[in-house]
Amino acid sequence: MYAFEPTEEQKMLIDSVQRFAANDLRAASHEADEHCQLPANLIKKGWELGLLQASIPESFGGFGEYSAVTGALAAEELGWGDLAGALAVLNPGLFALPILLVGSEAQKKIYLPQILEVDWQPYTAALIEPRFDFDPNELETTVRETASDYILTGEKVFVPYAEQARAMIVYARLGNVTQGFILTNDLEGLKVEDRQQLMGIKALPVYKLSLRNVHIPKENRLGGEMGHDLEPILAIARVTMAALGLGLSRAAFEYARDYAREREAFGVKIAQKQAIAFMLAEMATEIEAIRLLIWEAAWMLDKGKEQASKFAYLAFTGAADMAMMVTDRAVQILGGHGYIREHPVEMWMRSGRGIATLTGIAMA
Repeated sequence: MYAFEPTEEQKMLIDSVQRFAANDLRAASHEADEHCQLPANLIKKGWELGLLQASIPESFGGFGEYSAVTGALAAEELGWGDLAGALAVLNPGLFALPILLVGSEAQKKIYLPQILEVDWQPYTAALIEPRFDFDPNELETTVRETASDYILTGEKVFVPYAEQARAMIVYARLGNVTQGFILTNDLEGLKVEDRQQLMGIKALPVYKLSLRNVHIPKENRLGGEMGHDLEPILAIARVTMAALGLGLSRAAFEYARDYAREREAFGVKIAQKQAIAFMLAEMATEIEAIRLLIWEAAWMLDKGKEQASKFAYLAFTGAADMAMMVTDRAVQILGGHGYIREHPVEMWMRSGRGIATLTGIAMA
């Protein structure tokens, strides 16, 4: 059975992340959302926390070992600070962690030190496609193998930092399976379209990709000649996004709770009103329940349990529903104040909608 007490190393890391989330991410979130841009020094400071570096072995330029539980604990705190800023800080993990988890030894030696030995760089990944029935296991982006290379064709959306990315992993259907392919940004046939405008998470730059007969060297297939299993990548991405949604929901709940304790109506604090109290109680219950599900899924991933992917999916879908419920009720509890930009709950509600949509754009 897993324990609920973090290790000393986890405590130290999470304490640092909490301070960054409160003093930097939260403080910058409103202006970043207004201007649709995150300060470069904010991302640099988040990178210097060493979250990714602590997940990579020393032999590849890091100083730790990967742990899904540690990643989930950190992602919750980052999500509490600001979802867009959290996704930016975690962005290089979209490229590095799949290589760590399922890449070949040659790919680990080539790419991981390149990412870790410098300041934050916009390495990224492209999974989501512009279709209502998008399924990571049945992609319309396809790749065919020739005697000398692979040829990739398709479209991707919601690709963070695609315009600036030095390299990215693009996922495509090879035969009947989804495989990742490492692309540099100078390949012929790879076109980054205009930045996409989102309802929430507005400060995170995401782009549409057009892929037209992009030739990829054989050695750039993720995992090498034999390829890789997609499930570990999806599971980590789902747990991370669930944890980010949990942090966002916790922020909305705490803000609404504190507001209700202070706001008076007809001479009574509105937190004492039965309708408000019941909403707050249900919000708190859902947050705690989803946290336990996320922790269990992360623990199962770390232990290599057979049903880890199933529990990661349950955590992700549960967190997506919970985030919408909690953030919507936070807006309700604030009444008319919840609908104006003076309070952050409307921003959190807009961003919360993205939890269900943005599959695979975060890994921690």
